[in-house]
This record gives sequence, structure tokens and C-alpha cells, in this order.
Amino acid sequence: MKKVIFEKDGRIGRITLNRPEKLNAIDDDVPGQLQDAVLEAEGDSDIHVIILSGKGKGFCGGYDLGTYAENQGENNVYQGEKWDPLIDYKFMWDNTQKFMSLWRCPKPVICKIHGFALGGGSDIALCSDMIFMEEEAKIGYMSTRVWGCPSTAMWVYRIGAERAKRVLFTGDQISGTEAASMGLVLKAVPKNILDDEVEAMAQRLTSVPINQLAMQKMVINQAVEATGLSGTQQLATLLDGISRHTPEGHNFKKRVEEKGWKQAVKERDDGTFDWTQNKPFSK
Repeated sequence: MKKVIFEKDGRIGRITLNRPEKLNAIDDDVPGQLQDAVLEAEGDSDIHVIILSGKGKGFCGGYDLGTYAENQGENNVYQGEKWDPLIDYKFMWDNTQKFMSLWRCPKPVICKIHGFALGGGSDIALCSDMIFMEEEAKIGYMSTRVWGCPSTAMWVYRIGAERAKRVLFTGDQISGTEAASMGLVLKAVPKNILDDEVEAMAQRLTSVPINQLAMQKMVINQAVEATGLSGTQQLATLLDGISRHTPEGHNFKKRVEEKGWKQAVKERDDGTFDWTQNKPFSK
């Protein structure tokens, strides 16, 4: 079964994350399949606009901690005590660039967030051009508390330094309503009209010539890239690897192996565990 589905629907290309049983979590295959779908839509001369969404309960729950953190031993995300930063960087930079295929694609990408877009799932969503989100859906990068740094670095480019710090210092999940109020997403709407809002925007864009859409996207993206986006992403990707191999990162990995990722993540997000001392905070 393909983990990312591409479908052509007239002038609309539909890309769907397709691991609903895993909350569309990112594994070794998802980034490449996502890029392949984007390139297929990009190469189709009939398609004017792309809609990106996820099957099941939510858009994307982030990286698959059941694969990368819960299982003992080394993998592409965690190398243990003998960490080679260049090996880590190569893997994560490749993922970052595959997510950024959404940004580079000359055709507009509308992301539809229902349920949640968390961790690496928010990285994917924020590479899109416009985001529509359920009012009650959640978006956040909780692993900024320990074991992560958003490698696409799109938070600061969308909402500025202070609001990005508010979200990434805390690792809080914020609602679609709050995300729209701070400019992180274009619009937050009730669940029952999310599909209609996205389809209306997509249909509006299908009436514009493909070359006109591409020119506007090129100019706007260049304005962002001129501020140093690529260099910021390189630093973020390097720091993401470092964050998983600090003393606190090693302690988080051990806690996941011992107690399971659900408990470790809850302790991380609730702020009840001292990762430096490797023990729960005193009550």
C-alpha cells in the first residue's frame, strides 16, 4: 500500500498522506513518496493547484516514534552514543528537501489540516503555500522540549520571531483558531465546512493560467529565500540531530524504551520529567 497517494481530479492534483493506522506518521518512506507525488503533479500540464491532506483522524502525527524511538538499537534518527553528525545530517537534510518540494513546486499547494499536524507533520504543512485548518485542530512541535528542532524552520518565516519563540520554547500545541490569529495558517474554520473552504479556493485558482500562478509563487518565495531561508534550514537540520544526541536526548530515548513512547511523550509534554537529571520532577 502506498503511504502517499496522488490522484488527478481535473485541474486539481490531490496528494494524501495514507498511513491512517499510524496517524500518518513519517517513516523512512513517506518523504520520498511525498516528493514523488509533488513531482507528478508538477509535471502534469493539466494541473493548476495541489490539495495536500491526510487520511484518518488527522493530517499527520509527526515522525513515527514507534519506529525511531521505542525500538532498541540504532536507526536513521537515533545512532546512540556513537553519533556521527554528518550521517544524521545527510538523512534529515534529505527529508527536509523532500518536504520542501511543496515549496519549490511552481504550482500552488493548499494544505488541509484536520485533527492535528504535529512535529514533522507541521514541517510538511508549513512548506505549503496556504493552510486551511479546523478551528479545534492542533498544530505544534512538542519535541522542541526535548529530542527535536523543526528542520524546515518555517515557523519564524510565517509568524515572526516572538510568536515562533512562544510556540517553540514551550512545545505547546495550539488550536486552529489561535494559529489563524497569529498568521501561522490562512484560515481556521468549523470542521463541517473545512472541505468546502478548501475546494472553493482550489477552484478559484484553477481559473488562473498555470504560468501566472508560477510567476507569483516565484516572486513571493524569492522574497523569503533572500532573507536566508536555506542557511537557516541547514542550521535547524544540524541542531535537530544534535538535540536527539544530547545527554537529555539519550535519556528521553531510554525512557521511551523503558516505558513506551506514549508515557515518555506525555511526561515530556506535561513537563513532569527532568531530562537532565533523568528522573521525574519532585512534587
